[in-house]
Amino acid sequence: LTPPPWTVLPAALWKENRLRWDLSPEQIRQRSDDLIQNTKEVYDGVGRLELDAVTMENTLKALADVEVEYTVQRNTLDFPQHVSPCKDVRAASTEADKRLSEFDVEMSMREDVYLRIVALQKKTEGTSIAPEARRYMERLIKLGRRNGLHLPTETQQEIKSIKKKLSNLSIDFNKNLNEDTTCLSFTREQLGGLPEDFLSSLDQAGDQLKITLKYPHYFPTMKKCFVPETRRKLEEAFNSRCKEENSVILKELVKLRAQKSSLLGFSTHADFVLEMNMAKSAKKVASFLEDLSRKLKPLGEEERSILLQLKQKECEKRGFVFDGQLHAWDTRYFMTQVEETRYAVDQNLLKEFFPMEVVTRGLLELYQELLGLSFQLEAAASAWHPDVTLYCVRDRATGHVVGQFYLDLYPRSEPQKEPGRGTWCRVRTRTCVSLQGGEVRPRRLLRPAARLPAARRLAPDVGPPLNGEVTEGHGAPPSDPLLLCLQADYAMFSGTHVERDFVEAPSQMLENWVWEAEPLQRMSRHYKTGKPIPAELLDKLIKSRLANTGLFNLRQIVLAKVDQALHTRTGLDPAEEYGRLCREILGIPASQGTNMPATFGHLAGGYDAQYYGYLWSEVFSMDMFYARFKQEGIMNPQVGLDYRKFILQPGGSEDAADMLRKFLGREPKQEAFLQSKGLTVEPDAGTPCPC
Repeated sequence: LTPPPWTVLPAALWKENRLRWDLSPEQIRQRSDDLIQNTKEVYDGVGRLELDAVTMENTLKALADVEVEYTVQRNTLDFPQHVSPCKDVRAASTEADKRLSEFDVEMSMREDVYLRIVALQKKTEGTSIAPEARRYMERLIKLGRRNGLHLPTETQQEIKSIKKKLSNLSIDFNKNLNEDTTCLSFTREQLGGLPEDFLSSLDQAGDQLKITLKYPHYFPTMKKCFVPETRRKLEEAFNSRCKEENSVILKELVKLRAQKSSLLGFSTHADFVLEMNMAKSAKKVASFLEDLSRKLKPLGEEERSILLQLKQKECEKRGFVFDGQLHAWDTRYFMTQVEETRYAVDQNLLKEFFPMEVVTRGLLELYQELLGLSFQLEAAASAWHPDVTLYCVRDRATGHVVGQFYLDLYPRSEPQKEPGRGTWCRVRTRTCVSLQGGEVRPRRLLRPAARLPAARRLAPDVGPPLNGEVTEGHGAPPSDPLLLCLQADYAMFSGTHVERDFVEAPSQMLENWVWEAEPLQRMSRHYKTGKPIPAELLDKLIKSRLANTGLFNLRQIVLAKVDQALHTRTGLDPAEEYGRLCREILGIPASQGTNMPATFGHLAGGYDAQYYGYLWSEVFSMDMFYARFKQEGIMNPQVGLDYRKFILQPGGSEDAADMLRKFLGREPKQEAFLQSKGLTVEPDAGTPCPC
């Protein structure tokens, strides 16, 4: 491979980056104490102000400044639980996360601070204030009311208690999944159909090969192993992870959320959550999901029939008994067969054209060209693992530093990174502008996010890491470098702090580039010969985008409906509800005795009542891509700059609907989204929000 096209930036030029990745457990605990104390002092200072003495400087600016500092330090302390190779450090980080989460609740329930902000709003009525400052003040008051700070003291205390319990339960739910070490053993014969490079990478004990339930093991096995019994055992184990402990936690989470929402005057937890989203209400979400389900069902039934035909042929070929049914452990295997038979996509051949270094370089070049950025690799930068690299990002036109991002691509057994996925971290160079003058103070924000699929390491004599995820159509380009384009003045509006049902749109839109010929050619090259991907193979890959789209999206609807059901109705058993929806919508039953919702990290990871957002935001992502990029050129730098200006720069400082109208020049439509699923639609199919 030739050297990357960007230059290396000495790490010494970034001495102001105060992030630390070498903290000991004791240092994590001490820094947590210091952070809590220092932040509380600022809140106490605001809370002691006389109501008629509040100003933009001593109230709003004080809170904005401490929010930035707190965000930097907090993420430095709670991020190691996901990436540190030291178990004690991970444990200390998890404990810090719990303590800081409880502190978050305490600060969010400061009635004295809330009253000062209300007083400031009244005091500044009719005066000239920057729009983002006004939005920040209004958002603080809105959040105060959503925390019940306008309610009686005893009600506030009950809400505070519930919020603390919810925080700790959510952390425990996902910790259980992250730390799960379940492992199944199989012989080579029981793993028939899997490529040799994969089998050689597995741990071995005698004649038994060990398969974990982490993504790099689970998904390849479910897609390629032709032994039904192996797939059955693995699928049942995967959807039974942490079943006992997380089933209890999930039921408690659902109950407590309903209690809190009721105290705040909402009929359901979904309605409470969705008030801050584009959808606004559970009724609108239900209508959206039902409408999409109705349109996709005929396509799903057609695809299911094809899978059954493939299963029957497979059983006849291998001497298995054909029972006339599709089981949960059949779907991924026969969906892969569809790609390989109907679209003639040879995954093993295809992945040879996508070495990780070539893919990464192609993606970064795409960002630079499309968005007017330049990336510089930092030399000898400090990080949490030797594999991690750090890049400085500059605006190409001005040369100004925009920020930094960390790139962590490869899966590791220790620590338990989000299974099978890489990690992008961004260090946002942002400016906190004084609300009463020209004072400018640079800050740093850190926000970890899992985005880029990790490569599977091959045996040393086979070749470099290959990015099979991109070749299988599941690899979305990472979105975090896009978030460095943000120019909001407040941490509250930074990064992914947009409406939750719009937050996925930037990364979803970028998935379109891995289905277009020009970008795919730029991020592919045979790992041995260096030859470009053949046009015929590329054409097959692009056409395979429509493979299984009905069943895939119907499953997304199942998950979204489970989420909505749990947060709009009472007394539901999550496993039973999931099983019912699988039968009714997918026509494929859940495996008996499993409990998929207990493994569904989104339910405890900030997506409660909001999983529909993946489909909802995809409507906008498809509309943006086809209306502007596809029409005016997928590598058109002017469209890229418009996208950066109207969608990326505002962050949460503007409503997503307003940003979309500015970029599109019209109201959003559903047409591109429905067509991308293989559906025929009438012109002017309307907006994504059913009335």
